Amino acid sequence: MSTLSATSLWRDRRFRTFWSAQGVSEFGDRITELALPLIAVTMLNASPSQVGFLTAAVWAPNLASLFIGTWVDHRRDKRPLMIAADLARTILLLSLPVAYWLDLLTLGQLYAIAILTGIAGVVFGTAYASFFVRLVGRDQFLEANSKLSATRSISFMGGPAIGGLLMQWLTAPVAILVDALSFVFSAFRISRLDVTPGEADETAEPLLTRARAGMRYLLKHPYLRRSLACSTTVNFFNLMGTALLVLFASRDLGLSAGTIGLAFGIGSSGGLLGAVAAAPLSRIFGAGRLIAGGAVVFPGAMAFVLLAQGPEWVRAAALAAGMFVATFAVMCYDIPNNSMQAAVTHDYMRSRVSGAYSSINYGIRPLGAVVGGLLGTWIGVRETLLVSAAGGLLAVLWLIGSPNLRTHRLDGLEPPEF
Repeated sequence: MSTLSATSLWRDRRFRTFWSAQGVSEFGDRITELALPLIAVTMLNASPSQVGFLTAAVWAPNLASLFIGTWVDHRRDKRPLMIAADLARTILLLSLPVAYWLDLLTLGQLYAIAILTGIAGVVFGTAYASFFVRLVGRDQFLEANSKLSATRSISFMGGPAIGGLLMQWLTAPVAILVDALSFVFSAFRISRLDVTPGEADETAEPLLTRARAGMRYLLKHPYLRRSLACSTTVNFFNLMGTALLVLFASRDLGLSAGTIGLAFGIGSSGGLLGAVAAAPLSRIFGAGRLIAGGAVVFPGAMAFVLLAQGPEWVRAAALAAGMFVATFAVMCYDIPNNSMQAAVTHDYMRSRVSGAYSSINYGIRPLGAVVGGLLGTWIGVRETLLVSAAGGLLAVLWLIGSPNLRTHRLDGLEPPEF
C-alpha cells in the first residue's frame, strides 16, 4: 500500500522538480555562508570590522528589494528571471576559485561577490513570490511551504558539516565550486518546469511610481501590514541576540568551538521538526494562532541559554535546547505566515510587495546586529541577550485585533479589497 496520500505534493512532478532544485541549492548556500568569512579571516587577514562589513554586504541588497520586485512585476514570465539569477550567481562564485588560483584574491572581490550574488538572490526571491502560486494550488500552500522549509532546515543541520569537510580537503575557495554547481543544477531543473505565467503589471508608469504603489499597498493591506510589523520587530531584536550568541557561548558559557558547533547542529533539528509539524498544527489550532504562538516562543527560547549553568554538558545542552525551541517556533511562525501572505496578495502585485516586505523586514537585520554589538559593549553581553528576548516578545502585540489572528484556515482566503 502506498504511504502517500492521493493529494500529496510528492506525487506532483513539477513540485518534485522544483524541490530538488531548491534542495541542492540550499546545501550549496550553507557552504558559501561558511566559506566567505573563513576566506576573509584565514586567507586575507580581515579585521573584525572588515568581517562585519562583509556580513553587511550580504544583507545590503535586500534594501533594494522594493525596486527590484517592482521591476520583476513588469515581467509576465518570472521563470527566465529565476534561471538568469541562478546562472549569474554561478559565474560570480566561479570567479573566487579562479582568483585564488591566480593569486588575485582580495577583500574587495569578496565584498563585490557578496553584494552582486545578494542582488541576484533578491531577483530570484521576488520572482519566486509570483512563481510559487503558479506552481502549487492554493490548498497546497501550507504543504509546499512545509516541505521546502523542512529541506532548508536539513541543509542547516548538515550543510555546515559538509562544507567544513570540503574546505578542509579542498580549501575554502575551491569548496565554493560546489555552491556554483548547485546553482547550475537549480537553473537546469527550473528550465524544465512548465508553469503558466501569471499576470504582469502592464502599467506604463515609471518604476519609482510603481514602487511607491507597492509600498502603499503593503502598508494599507489589513493582513500584510500587521504581518510586516510583527516580523520586523522579531527580526530586529533577534539579530541583536544572534550577533552576540556565539560570543556568549564561548566566553560566558565557556564552551569550545566544537561544542558550540555540535550544539547548534543538534538545535537546528528543531527547525526540521517544526517544518513537518507546522501544517498539522495550523489545522488544529488555526493559522493565526500558530503564527502568534511562534512569535512568542521564538524570542522566548533565549531563556534556555541565559539560565544555563553547571557542568559543561549542561551548558551545552541548554544552548542546544534553546536553538531547538527557537528553530521549531520560527518554522511555526514562518510557514503559515508565508502561506497567508501568498493567499491574500493580488497576483499583479506579488513581486513588488515581496520586495517591499523584504526591504523592511530584512533591511532591519543589519541595524539589529549593530545595535546588539553596541549594547553588548555598553551594558554587557548577557544583559543584551535579555533585552533581545524581552523585546522580541513585544512583536506579538502587532497581531492583536488583526484579521491575521482571527484566520483559522487558508483554503478560502482571498485578497481583500481595500
